[in-house]
Amino acid sequence: MLRALIFDVDGTLAETEDLHRQAFNRAFAELGLPWLWSPATYRDLLAVMGGKERLAHFIDTEHPGEAAALHARAPEIHGLKTRLYGELVSAGGLGLRPGIRRLIAEAREAGVRVAVATTTSRPNVDRLIAVNFPGGEQPFGVIAAGDEAARKKPAPDVFTLALERLGVAPSEAVAFEDSAAGIRSALDAGLPVLATRSQYTEGHPLDGAFSALSDLGEPGQPHRHLAGVAWPGGVVTLAALRDWHAGRD
Repeated sequence: MLRALIFDVDGTLAETEDLHRQAFNRAFAELGLPWLWSPATYRDLLAVMGGKERLAHFIDTEHPGEAAALHARAPEIHGLKTRLYGELVSAGGLGLRPGIRRLIAEAREAGVRVAVATTTSRPNVDRLIAVNFPGGEQPFGVIAAGDEAARKKPAPDVFTLALERLGVAPSEAVAFEDSAAGIRSALDAGLPVLATRSQYTEGHPLDGAFSALSDLGEPGQPHRHLAGVAWPGGVVTLAALRDWHAGRD
């Protein structure tokens, strides 16, 4: 039985990555650091999972001579970046990707649990939820976020943590991801993965996903099928997911 859906956040729930890049650049400017991450630079940096880890990698590779002093400033930089990211999300009303809100609603109505497993910081998740589910609504029964897992994706830790909190077996859930590292993380936690390409993961191989799509699709706005399982009408519905899941047993 399909008992849970587990979603990544950045690039999966919403196209957040460029706002993260903008927030980093604003933090650098406010703190007097002469750095500017272009979209191409940030795309390369996304090979490192987690904003804190991404910043540390940049310091080590681009400024090794100043690494000790810059690492000491890293908590200040990342803390400011997190605040600025929240302001950008709130100001721009960053929406969810096609099909996300609909599928979450279908799952909740049917009693299928919905969770988050992400390497991003919890405040980033909370702000995205607050913008898209106003009035204090909490669509996710479980949130497993960045600093709660010992290892970042592609390690399976954050998905394993989400499964433990849900109280379901990997065979009873489906993961939703947009990156090669995320797919690897979910697979190593024993989860089947449905992958949707995002703005910053266009070049990622989606090997291992049982279905790869442009997005989840909406009635009248079908997704683009990339590989694996195809969905009726170009829309991923809970009913179709349940049929697929039942066919695996």
